[in-house]
Amino acid sequence: MATQSEQADLFRSLHIPSSPLILFNIWDAGSASAVAGTGAKALATGSAPVAMAQGFADGEKMPLELALQNIERIIKAVDIPVTMDLEGGYGESASEVATTISSAMAKGIVGFNFEDQIVGTSELYPIEKQAERLAAARKAASENSVHGFLNARTDIFLKAKPDTHNDAMLADAIERAKAFESAGADGFFAPGLADEKLIGRLCEQVNLPVNIIALPHVPPNNKLAELGVARISYGPVPYRQMIKSLTETATAALG
Repeated sequence: MATQSEQADLFRSLHIPSSPLILFNIWDAGSASAVAGTGAKALATGSAPVAMAQGFADGEKMPLELALQNIERIIKAVDIPVTMDLEGGYGESASEVATTISSAMAKGIVGFNFEDQIVGTSELYPIEKQAERLAAARKAASENSVHGFLNARTDIFLKAKPDTHNDAMLADAIERAKAFESAGADGFFAPGLADEKLIGRLCEQVNLPVNIIALPHVPPNNKLAELGVARISYGPVPYRQMIKSLTETATAALG
């Protein structure tokens, strides 16, 4: 079996602009095994489905200890790279973030999502503050000869309706991407962005591999590939589809 370091290197190599890595997000060991069995090259948790599957709301409401136990079970259930959604790092300070990342890396993850929204609010961390937090996360994710993939997320586009996304928001996102890159990020995640022209420009002007979520209003995967996207994830979509099917089936059986 490959070491954590080897899996991390493999995971990083899968981020290819115009030939994107597809991550069909999972939430527990069972869903991980199912998706891995389809031939997936890697797996990613989503904070929302992980939390909801355990009866919690998203937004770091699920205790970190429980989240770490869950990711450990997932990693033991499969033999492909697993990256974890760590939301805002379960802490505001750089030292708190570093402690969280070190604990998660110790479980065997190859990377993680790290967002710039101040958890529990609709505000984003100032660029300088988030860069400081990112630098701490980078250092913690590079211990023990493992270079964990730091996927730096901005919630600029999630905070606004898709039809209001504009050049000013894109410029803000690009500024953040450049600052995050300097702080040590390996990828740039822009969930909620759906406009083809804006996605294309983001991919052109950002050096980091760009990650887009395949939400219903987002262009299809082949188009995202044409635009230069290097990573396509599905966030809470798989979990919601599963719950919808479960509810409908249960309703039919019990009706």
